[in-house]
Amino acid sequence: MATTSSRTPRTPDPLTLEVVELIGTVVARYYEEYDAAAGKHALTGAQARVLGLLSLEPLPMRRIAQKLKCEPSNITGIVDRLEVRGLVERRPDPADRRVKLAAPTDEGLTVARSLRDSLDFAREPLAELSREERLSLRALLRRMIGGDAG
Repeated sequence: MATTSSRTPRTPDPLTLEVVELIGTVVARYYEEYDAAAGKHALTGAQARVLGLLSLEPLPMRRIAQKLKCEPSNITGIVDRLEVRGLVERRPDPADRRVKLAAPTDEGLTVARSLRDSLDFAREPLAELSREERLSLRALLRRMIGGDAG
């Protein structure tokens, strides 16, 4: 006989509902601004996010998919289109030559930097917070997602 949790689902309190709504608004506004910035470079939002991720370090397709929480086959198509544009290249992984890494080209790094510099939505409101408030916010967000990883 299967056991089920004896805990009954709780109805969220009004404060929790408001916080969830505010987080949703922040995320939606971030994606709107990111998509608009990507469009200025004739990129989709997904292409811009992949390029931004690769500007930090070259990655295999599977790792990109894990970080962006999507299917590896989707990443292959995105990387293909970025490669055609000359923004990304595939290269062997020095640690395992059987694995291919997606890496930004010099032009890709320039575009990624331009995208990052044009995102004011998050940067401007965060600048109004003190360093201590930003550290607290970072700690709370890390706690919410279940870890202290940077």
